[in-house]
Amino acid sequence: MDPNTTLTRQSLSPLPCTPPKTPRHCGQGFHPPRKALRGDEDGSFTYNHCLLLILNSALFAYGTAIDFTCRGFLSRGVGTAMGNSCVTGASPALLGKAHDPAFKWKVYGFSALLDRGAVSANSAIFRCCGYGWFLQVSPMHKKSGHKTPHIALSLSVYQNDLKSGDILTAVFELSMCNHSKGTYHGCKASYHFDIKNKRSEKQCLIPLEELLKSSDFLVDDSCVFGVRILKAHVSSQNKPIVIPKKPITVQNIFLQKKGFIKGTYTWTMNNFLDKKVPVCSPAFEAGRHKWYINMYPLGDQYSTNSLSLYLHLHDLNKIPLETGMVIELTLSILDQKHEGHYTVTGRFVFGVAAKIGWGWSNFIPLKTLMDPFSCYIVGSNCMLKADVTIIGSSNDG
Repeated sequence: MDPNTTLTRQSLSPLPCTPPKTPRHCGQGFHPPRKALRGDEDGSFTYNHCLLLILNSALFAYGTAIDFTCRGFLSRGVGTAMGNSCVTGASPALLGKAHDPAFKWKVYGFSALLDRGAVSANSAIFRCCGYGWFLQVSPMHKKSGHKTPHIALSLSVYQNDLKSGDILTAVFELSMCNHSKGTYHGCKASYHFDIKNKRSEKQCLIPLEELLKSSDFLVDDSCVFGVRILKAHVSSQNKPIVIPKKPITVQNIFLQKKGFIKGTYTWTMNNFLDKKVPVCSPAFEAGRHKWYINMYPLGDQYSTNSLSLYLHLHDLNKIPLETGMVIELTLSILDQKHEGHYTVTGRFVFGVAAKIGWGWSNFIPLKTLMDPFSCYIVGSNCMLKADVTIIGSSNDG
C-alpha cells in the first residue's frame, strides 16, 4: 500500500466485534506502511533462484517451461519468504503452474482498485487447518529500488488464533487464475508467523501493465486470486498440522466505480495522557451504518511501542447474514496546529459472519505521537478522524 493511502509500518488486525460498553480486542493480520516511513519487505532471492529464472526463460523459448517456485529453498527466520518476490520484468510466462487453490478470491471490478489509488485490499477471513487467514492484494506494488508496479499477494494469519510464543511455519502457494486455460499460476512461498509477524512477504505475480493487456488473467475487469496451504507446523507441537481435504472456499467482492456511500467522524479525546486502558469512541453513523473506534493508548499485545486503533461495526444485526461490505477506511491522528496529519488507509471486508473489526495494532509509534513538534497532542487533548467509504459488497460463492 502507498504510504499516503494505506498500510505503512502498521499491522492490520481483525478483532472480535463487541459493543462499546464491553470493549474486547481481537488481533491482527499484516504490516502496513506509514507516511514518510515506507518500506516494503525484501524477499530472499538467491543465486540459485536467478539461475532457475534464466533456465526457465530459455526453455520457454522452445515451448517448455518449468515450475520455478523454488521448492526446497525454504527461507530462514521470521519474515522471510521464497518464490517470485517481485522480480523486475517478471511476465505471465514465468509464473509457475500452481495447484488448484483451497481459497479462491474473486474480485469483480478490479479497475476500481486502481482508480482509487495504490491501496491494498484484504479478503474476508477463511478457515484452514485450525487457523483463520486472509489474502491481501496490492494492485500497484513496487519492490524497493524498482519502478515497475506489480500485482502482488501476501497471506496473513488471524492473530487471535496465535498463542504467545508460538511460531506457525507455513508453506503455501499464491496464485492467479488463467481464465483461458482454467488453470492457476503463481509462486510458492514460506513464512514464520507469530503474534508480531502476521503477514507474509508480498509476492509479485504479474506486472500491472501486462495484466491490463492480458485476456488470460483479466476477463471482464475481473481477476481470481488463490492460496493453497501445503504444509504447516506450530513450534509448540511435535507433529505437522494436518491439512484437511475440504471443499474449496470461494469469496466474491464486487467493487463500485461510483455511487459511493461515505461518512466522516472526528473524535476528540480530552485527558488523553491519563488514558492507560482500552477506550471506545461513542457510536457514530457513516455510510448508513453505525460504527465505533476501539483505541489502545499504550498499544495492545500485538503492538510494539505503538498506539493501536480498530474500527468495529456497531449495528451488525442490520447486515444480511450472507453479505458483507467492502470498506475503504482512513484513520488519522490530527496535527492540531499544522496540516501534517498522520494518516493510514486500508480496504477491508466487514460482515456478520466473521464478527470482527479491522485496524492497525501498530498505528503510530508512541514516540512519534508524543513528539511536541508534531502537535498530535496539545495540552492533553488528542483528535482522531475516521473516513469510512463503502466501495463495494461481498459474499461467499
